[in-house]
Amino acid sequence: MVIGKVIGTVVASRKEDELVGLKLLAVAPIDLRTGQVKDGGVVAVDSVGAGVGEVVLYATGSSARQTTVTQNRPVDATIMAIVDTLEVGGEVLYQKD
Repeated sequence: MVIGKVIGTVVASRKEDELVGLKLLAVAPIDLRTGQVKDGGVVAVDSVGAGVGEVVLYATGSSARQTTVTQNRPVDATIMAIVDTLEVGGEVLYQKD
């Protein structure tokens, strides 16, 4: 799993039938030492009801198809958890409101 921050939404009105009804979010990885958003990112299917600005855990590759929402669907990234607290070395880098 990778820790990241939801930085936006993706709307696709025309898509493969297997993707209909799935919420798509833009997610950027986070530096674990600083809590800052790093370059790069993915479009991930949201399987847990995440929103813009939240810190999440996401999986890519074949692991992304292991949730109930994404099983046997053509996805390469899935948000699998919403982070409540990110603490590194005793310092809280992120705390959900």
